[in-house]
Amino acid sequence: MLTLSDVSKSYGTRELFSGVDLFVARTDRLGLIGPNGAGKSTLFSLILGEERPDTGIIEWERGADFGYLPQESAPVGEETILQIATSNQPLEPTEDNWDIDYSLEPRARTILAGLGFKEGDVEKPAKSFSGGWIMRAHLARLLVAEPALLLLDEPTNHLDLEALLWFQDYLTRYPGGLLVISHDRAFLNALCTGMLELRGGTLHYYHGNYDDFLRERVARKEQQAAAFKNQQREIAHLQKFVDRFGAKASMASRAKSKEKQIERLKEEAIPEPEEELKRVNFRFPQPARSGLKVVELKNVRQAYGDKVVYTDLNFTAERGQRIVLVGPNGAGKSTLLKILAGIVPIQGGTRELGVNVTAGYFAQQRTDTLRENATVLEMMMELRTAENDLTEQQARAILGSFLFRKDDVFKKVGVLSGGEKSRLNLARLLVNPPNLLLMDEPTTHLDIPSIDAMVNALKGFTGTLIFISHDVHFIRSLAETVLHVHGGRLTPYAGNYDYYLEKSKATNARAALTAGFTDGRPDTHKGAGKKSAAASSAPAPGGAKLTANQLRKMREEVGQLEKKVADLEARQGEITAALEDPATYADKGRFHRLNLELSTITEQISEATAKWEAAIEALDVAERHAG
Repeated sequence: MLTLSDVSKSYGTRELFSGVDLFVARTDRLGLIGPNGAGKSTLFSLILGEERPDTGIIEWERGADFGYLPQESAPVGEETILQIATSNQPLEPTEDNWDIDYSLEPRARTILAGLGFKEGDVEKPAKSFSGGWIMRAHLARLLVAEPALLLLDEPTNHLDLEALLWFQDYLTRYPGGLLVISHDRAFLNALCTGMLELRGGTLHYYHGNYDDFLRERVARKEQQAAAFKNQQREIAHLQKFVDRFGAKASMASRAKSKEKQIERLKEEAIPEPEEELKRVNFRFPQPARSGLKVVELKNVRQAYGDKVVYTDLNFTAERGQRIVLVGPNGAGKSTLLKILAGIVPIQGGTRELGVNVTAGYFAQQRTDTLRENATVLEMMMELRTAENDLTEQQARAILGSFLFRKDDVFKKVGVLSGGEKSRLNLARLLVNPPNLLLMDEPTTHLDIPSIDAMVNALKGFTGTLIFISHDVHFIRSLAETVLHVHGGRLTPYAGNYDYYLEKSKATNARAALTAGFTDGRPDTHKGAGKKSAAASSAPAPGGAKLTANQLRKMREEVGQLEKKVADLEARQGEITAALEDPATYADKGRFHRLNLELSTITEQISEATAKWEAAIEALDVAERHAG
């Protein structure tokens, strides 16, 4: 379908790549990876015909069409979300046009719903939405059109986890080919049958998904290193003969023959394995030691208009904890992080930082903490204080470890890529290192080597870390406590992510990040929520004791509530299993019914669990009082 032969591209004296050969068939699912700046997006531009290669040929099979999703969307006019998704095709017949595809609108609405749009949103003007949501509408446009080849440049950057999981599942059944630039290893593992690595100006092909690529790359490097060593040993052996006997008349012809052998070996030289490419390399300066209690929320209330997010919320984090926040989208995870960071004013209750605590906040929207018209260096120097006495040389040294070198420091923030903005925000955190680090989706826009560098740096961080992420590898590497956020309540799991999966009975490690289920345990975390009304109404010490009959009824109520929670969770598991079955999606009506039932049951589980916990607390108080 698509063929590239001996393609090269340079900008001035800088060669991005050369000798690129590639064939993409209609059934291929290829991931294109490489460090930021390697030329991945440029290669896409050449394929799309937006730029011309310096040398080589790019050919499309006759009749093949493609759809392209860039990293950033173009400005929109007056069209609605639905009009973008349907490519402005007519949805109703007119006097001039009776040739209408009546499946177009329902197909577009289904895909828009899967990508997170509510039913009432699709008729609204696109310009009333953020850039991320406009990108989703354009993604829907491609999926509705079903071109022979999808070219996607970082498609997951603008998706929340629920939409990402739906999109990932949809692509597994997509009838065409796929060429995708992504730094999301779970996404690449789920979809790709081949990996293309753009490294050192050369395109390398690997069979399999991202994990297969890692294994094969190591094996190739070891093989190349062994072959290079053997060849160099042979050259050295031949050269030793030439040096020893080249001047002797009786051995001159043999020495000359050895020289020719050396020349042939050098012409066919096996290249020495490349050292790892320049990548982000940093560590967090160890912050000042804080008190044991780092941050505490008491009876916090937070709402956005009529939507109440938290009521009477209590939470405490202690020194050295590493907590990941999980739960459904819209449950309030980012809001909680902003409250802890002091970014948003709370409407009720108190937020108290502990002794000697300094909070640092890494925003999900990188531009929230950056000025578009400032330079990279200016964004660093504005952090200079009398205490840190930051010099330009020190700022440049920090920026250098994040790959901002030489004239890069004079780039305006507005022209930086998403990955560069992420790296700049990380660099800023190092100037005044906090001992309470709050990070909202820190891996977004970062390439995989940069994510690994961040993991290594955070492993050595001695302060307190609270973060949100949809990168399961990142979570498994760092989290020691999981806090499930749902329905205004916080449920702690005092273990790592695998412990959370076991206790919550989740069947999918990634889907569990946004699940609304609960393990039904009584909430014992210091900050896990408010004291229940039932517990408050139980007899206080010194009051009238309950009769044996009253205690028996309370125990029966606990048993009934426990059975109700168990039955609901069993049904939740059945629906989840059905939604993981590809056959379910063949029946669109069944898919929507199951989704609706899952949403309803999730809410019912939350309510039933709260009642069960309240009944247990009340029974516990009553039994202790009964003696």
